[in-house]
Amino acid sequence: MPQIQQLPPHLADLIAAGEVVERPASVCKELLENALDAGASAISAELERGGLTYIRITDNGCGIAPEQLPTAFLRHATSKLRRPEDLAAIGTLGFRGEALAAIAAVSRVDIFSRQTGADCGAMLHLEGGVPESVTEAGCPDGTTVCVRDLFYNTPARMKFMKKDSAEGAAAAGVVTQLALSHPDVSFKLLRDGQEILHTPGDGQLLSAIYAALGRDFAAGLMPVSGSGGTVRVEGFVTKPLAGHGTRGRQLFFVNGRLVKSQLLSAAVEEAYRNRLLKGKFPGCVLHITLPVSEVDVNVHPAKTVVKFLSDKTVFDAVHYTVKDALDREGQPAAGEKKPFYQTMTAQEFRETTPAPQGVKLPFVGGRPVGSAGADRPTVNRFAPAAPTVQTPRQTVRPAAAPQGDVWQVRDAVPEAGKAFTVPSGQEGVVYRITPPDAPEDSPAREQAAAEAETVPAAVMPEAAGANDTTLSAPEAAPVQQELEMPETADSGETPWRIAGEVLKTYIICEDGEQNVWLIDKHAAHERIRFDALKADPVPPMAQQLLTPAAVTLSAEEYGAVLEQLDVLAGYGFLCEDFGDGTVLVREIPDYIRAEDAAATLEELARKLLLQRADPDGARDELLHTMACKSAIKAGMTTDAAELAALVREVQSGAVRYCPHGRPVAVKLRKYEVEKMFKRA
Repeated sequence: MPQIQQLPPHLADLIAAGEVVERPASVCKELLENALDAGASAISAELERGGLTYIRITDNGCGIAPEQLPTAFLRHATSKLRRPEDLAAIGTLGFRGEALAAIAAVSRVDIFSRQTGADCGAMLHLEGGVPESVTEAGCPDGTTVCVRDLFYNTPARMKFMKKDSAEGAAAAGVVTQLALSHPDVSFKLLRDGQEILHTPGDGQLLSAIYAALGRDFAAGLMPVSGSGGTVRVEGFVTKPLAGHGTRGRQLFFVNGRLVKSQLLSAAVEEAYRNRLLKGKFPGCVLHITLPVSEVDVNVHPAKTVVKFLSDKTVFDAVHYTVKDALDREGQPAAGEKKPFYQTMTAQEFRETTPAPQGVKLPFVGGRPVGSAGADRPTVNRFAPAAPTVQTPRQTVRPAAAPQGDVWQVRDAVPEAGKAFTVPSGQEGVVYRITPPDAPEDSPAREQAAAEAETVPAAVMPEAAGANDTTLSAPEAAPVQQELEMPETADSGETPWRIAGEVLKTYIICEDGEQNVWLIDKHAAHERIRFDALKADPVPPMAQQLLTPAAVTLSAEEYGAVLEQLDVLAGYGFLCEDFGDGTVLVREIPDYIRAEDAAATLEELARKLLLQRADPDGARDELLHTMACKSAIKAGMTTDAAELAALVREVQSGAVRYCPHGRPVAVKLRKYEVEKMFKRA
């Protein structure tokens, strides 16, 4: 029978360390939070090989007394809690007293600390959690912690570490998040001797965002400020046109602590309803401040999950603060002058300038008489141009309007070799010129005689001095062009006919059993592409981008992509680490459009992060994304051959659902259609 016994202290410390210290990023987080709790105004972090071989955190905080250095590395030793009642009002980042003990248990630690006003500092060395004696040391005010050879005594944990670039990216993400949580503190990050991050620490959140997340992200932000009850909301949100492909740019800080909350994310996204493009998510950096007694941070070992005393109060405060800022966007501030081109709004014009009463203008041909352009001839720009013949002619205009309602047409024969001149005093007479050498019974003379009739004045030239007006040919009747569609499948076993396409998205088809099908062409093509990619073991052909696409990701997504660079290369995506959370895409599969390279990688990064622990699921998610991006898009024009191919696959029964589980087609029986029209 198994015997129950107490674990040795060293083994218990290793087990506890595994719960607190997951990777180098966990070490950075715990040490940086201790520095912030110590009141530091400047913090420096230095990493080598992603933090696996060397981590150094330096701050200018209050420091630790020499006699308290060994106590600081004991389990559950802390200066931040005194009574059980303190758990109900935690105002510090760290409070459990396990961080230093867990870090020392799996590494070699050197700590230097000097209190403000002390003559000298103190130094303590620990190896595997075992402390040596405290010695005097020269050091600046504050505390410096050096962690070497992380997990040297726990090889089981060491083999689960990722590449140095991935671990370094995760640690950099932690530093970035803490820099945004405390804009009044200057943060500096060095990776392998290179400065990655340096915030000014001027107390301006926008300055920290600019330094930590980049200029492009900061340029697309707008400030928000508001409150509801005891909840205060401050920060920045992205403009509606600056949406992102993932939620990785949504950062929430509750009383200075980074939290992951579906409640806060839903509040922000609800404020953006009907303001963002489909598939885009808002970004934000929001600080939520509320009494410490109304939030519980002691619900998760990672301290990233909190519970609120009133979820509705917090939701409403965040939602309406963001919504009010979005409603005010683009409107002039109080007292702000309108642009020089905007004297009044349309509503102001309607209120100050009422329409005249009792005056109605008759309409002729859809245009009011007397309006601008009413008397101008209408020119049909789409009518076929009539052939013109360039012949030399002399325009004869009458000096005065003719008497009566008709013009006279007379035949005239000029003398041979001389030009014809109009006799004086013959106003209102139009002459038809006949060649002088034409015989008496020639067709020209007969035509001239037959047409020697009176002509209405409306078809004659205008008064002298008016411009010539060219009238267009009458508008031709529209010609309906029919698109030929195949009526039956190639096999001929199951006849079907394509009736058309509506909304450039859905195909209407009729099968041989008098059923009507509505087929989503994007979903059908996506399923076909997914099955083809999954069944083809040969890597796709890649196309090199003329200009590499630079994609900036969140820290977690950045690390997930760096871990799976080989996997992405197997699917035609040649990517490389550009540093500072940015990945360069140099090659993409040949069926992915170049303009979709960045958006595709963003979606792939999000899915790789979600399926980190499931390689098979990650592979399917990659194929889903690639199939979606390469499929026919809704709203795109599709030719008849492509429509026929899609319908053929659906009618054969090979395609029923898209990779995400949505139906590809909806079938309506003849009885159901007739029932809609009260025929059945």
